[in-house]
Amino acid sequence: MRVAYLCVDPGVPVFGSKGASVHVQEIIRAWRNRGADVGIYCTRTGDDIPADLADVPVVVHRLPSGSGAQREQAQADAAATLAQRIIDDGATAVYERYSLFSDGLARVTEALDIPGFLEINAPLIDEQRKHRALHDEQAAYKTLRTQVAAAARIVCVSEPVAQWVRERVDAGQHPRIHTIPNGVNVERIQPAIEADGCPVVVFVGTLKPWHGVETLIEAQAASTQDWTVRVVGDGPQGAHLRKLAAKLGARVHFTGAVPPESIPAQLAGCALAAAPYPATDDAADQYFSPLKIYEYCAAGLPVVASRVGQVPQIIDDGVTGLLVEPSNPRELAEAIDDLSSAPVARAAMSAAARDMAAGSHSWTGVLTRITEGITL
Repeated sequence: MRVAYLCVDPGVPVFGSKGASVHVQEIIRAWRNRGADVGIYCTRTGDDIPADLADVPVVVHRLPSGSGAQREQAQADAAATLAQRIIDDGATAVYERYSLFSDGLARVTEALDIPGFLEINAPLIDEQRKHRALHDEQAAYKTLRTQVAAAARIVCVSEPVAQWVRERVDAGQHPRIHTIPNGVNVERIQPAIEADGCPVVVFVGTLKPWHGVETLIEAQAASTQDWTVRVVGDGPQGAHLRKLAAKLGARVHFTGAVPPESIPAQLAGCALAAAPYPATDDAADQYFSPLKIYEYCAAGLPVVASRVGQVPQIIDDGVTGLLVEPSNPRELAEAIDDLSSAPVARAAMSAAARDMAAGSHSWTGVLTRITEGITL
């Protein structure tokens, strides 16, 4: 079995450190664990190549500099070029991470008569229109419908994303649209013994406003118990968050960006994990399937998280962690204070979190659900 993994999105480096990059790598690992010969076809590679994926052949079509309509056309051209390369190389299945303006999967499945799996992680058309600039919206919708029509299965990471797709394609294609949340590598991320001394609360992620790290720093400054924060990652808000921690006297250690293979070491020894997603004006913005929470649980860390989006479907309040109101530093501080001073409760939550991750959310299980019923 030869699987072509296609990603035309220039914002997702295949070998990067962001969550999307981790997702790409884990799906590739899951295919390889099933015995597949995987080839990667992308527009951006990244520099953090894991040792176990260093032998995967990669075909890169880099996008030229440009913006606006020119950039959109370049993505469409890249999809055509990469698709032709897959056709020339041959494949028995194609798996594409949905990208704006890419019809690559449709081209490959038609030419080779093989099954295609389309993974949709976000309502990209809406995101592009809201946060950046979308010049040819008609073309964006056309390629989405083309891709969905060609795919044997459309995999959405959350029900809001699945509903977004259903509302934009023909009703006859709805049965092939499935909601399959993200997973975690439960072999790579294992529970570790909690370090002695002051409990450490860890956050992992890109430092952007929608991750709510500001609230976590404010909570640490307002805490009444002895605990510290470890922020693993960097991003546009990095400088601001460091200044905020210094201003408030919060006990926060910033590690900076680390490659995905270093995440288990960063989680090891921590007592708790935080996912302090902020409140949003529109509930539709909370469509994500939080990769970090699955990683926290695999590491056996009780999770204190905001009660938003898909989070309450993952964290069993009082069993695998605690849920709090978003954008509320005082409530977040109180929840962490309670758990940081309750080692017995933490131990019970740790075991429950690990059991949940290993039993229901391994990447092996995710890929099994994605491919179920499809002849490969």
